[in-house]
Amino acid sequence: MHTEIKAVHFELNDATKEIITERVERLDFAADKIVDLDFTLTQDKSNRYEIEAKVHFRWGAHSVLKADGYDLGATLHDLLDRMDHKVRKEVDRVSDHKA
Repeated sequence: MHTEIKAVHFELNDATKEIITERVERLDFAADKIVDLDFTLTQDKSNRYEIEAKVHFRWGAHSVLKADGYDLGATLHDLLDRMDHKVRKEVDRVSDHKA
């Protein structure tokens, strides 16, 4: 699983990278099923953060999740919770289909 984290219009600190890395480690159950995981964190002029996560699965499916808010930490946790749910749902769907 290849993970890429990009920040646009602001400098991404190590603590934020660490939060993302730790939460991605929780997806180890699906590490062989996810090809790429791309995060783009953007800060606009009004200090609002927009976070986009793209998950590419090995069977060709992909999901794009977005979250925005003024608090980077809360927005990031919201997005990562939804991403965890989405990955579990997609993996279960494919597993049930093959069974």
